[in-house]
Amino acid sequence: MDAPHDAVLPPWDGNLAAARALQARLSRHVRLEDDFPRPLRWIAGFDVGFEQSGTLTRAAAVLLDAATLAPHQAVVARIPTVMPYVPGLLSFRELPVLLAALAQLEREPDLVFVDGHGIAHPRRLGIAAHFGVVTGLPSIGVAKKRLAGEAGTPGPARGDHVPLRLRGEHVGWVLRSKPGCLPLYVSPGHRVSVDTALARTLACLRHYRLPEPTRLADRLASRRGEVPLACG
Repeated sequence: MDAPHDAVLPPWDGNLAAARALQARLSRHVRLEDDFPRPLRWIAGFDVGFEQSGTLTRAAAVLLDAATLAPHQAVVARIPTVMPYVPGLLSFRELPVLLAALAQLEREPDLVFVDGHGIAHPRRLGIAAHFGVVTGLPSIGVAKKRLAGEAGTPGPARGDHVPLRLRGEHVGWVLRSKPGCLPLYVSPGHRVSVDTALARTLACLRHYRLPEPTRLADRLASRRGEVPLACG
């Protein structure tokens, strides 16, 4: 499916109602059926940070071998910040720089993980869903905090999870990815089912709270260090 022509917000004019209406329209393009290559060859993680007191937005993208989770390429894109932070409209703030980072990758990923929400969003269009609709890429959102929906508390063990529901609809999962750590909020973005979003996130966990794609992207985006790349 081609991206809707209005998938990226026009230059920010402060019209919150128009932005929310656009989110509602774009959410109708989200597909929640699994539609990606098998076996996966390349996956990517994306995260966003800020520099210069928030006036510069930076996005990190890391391309990984899907079988080994070894990172093969890491890039950083920077653009002037396009709009202030508005709760629920994060995708409009972050999407332009994420697209700039994607353009630097030498291979198109088969599946992307985005630090943020997929459909677990008041209008079913978090950053992972918006990114997926715009690019056409299968996408999963992995967020550190809940934005919308209701859920119980997962058990204490790694892999314990409970459904996340929004107005009665199952939109994702609350996942205990590491014992002793706060849970993650996992939801599909585009071309991925709710169940597969959980399964693929679990498959990308190692010894950390975050799955490898977004953990490595977070490391770059937050300027905590470089990503060691696999040879070959």
